[in-house]
Amino acid sequence: MQEGGDVATEHVDRHRQECLRRLTNAGEARKTAGHAYMTRDWSWTEPTVWTPRMLTALEQGVKGGKWYSLIDKVQSETTLKAAFTEVAANKGAAGVDHVSVERFAKDKDANLQRLSEELRRGNYRPQQIRRHYIPKPGSTEMRPLGIPTVHA
Repeated sequence: MQEGGDVATEHVDRHRQECLRRLTNAGEARKTAGHAYMTRDWSWTEPTVWTPRMLTALEQGVKGGKWYSLIDKVQSETTLKAAFTEVAANKGAAGVDHVSVERFAKDKDANLQRLSEELRRGNYRPQQIRRHYIPKPGSTEMRPLGIPTVHA
């Protein structure tokens, strides 16, 4: 953490501003072409995942109304780092491979780089989910919880 702010946070803020700038420009172009223009609020998007191109596609409509692939949305190291940060913040438990968040974090950059490369090449194969049962609030019943591995 640097004094005055986190470098990652500044990157995300710049990314968000760029997304909004591109969407605004795309919207103005459609407005001047005589099309209906509706301002959309993209504040819900995670800027480490949603690229300006993806937000523009959402704004203008995705061909066929469906995203056909998600792998290209999660394979970037920036997205994987953001996901790992969330898992670590939630104090995620080890999956079936018994690799804890702390153990994964010891070589985080190399692990995330390897995972990104496996995703990009199509070599990634997820491991089984560890099943754990937790109590349902206000009940004596238990509900299943699936714990994925943090390690690829």
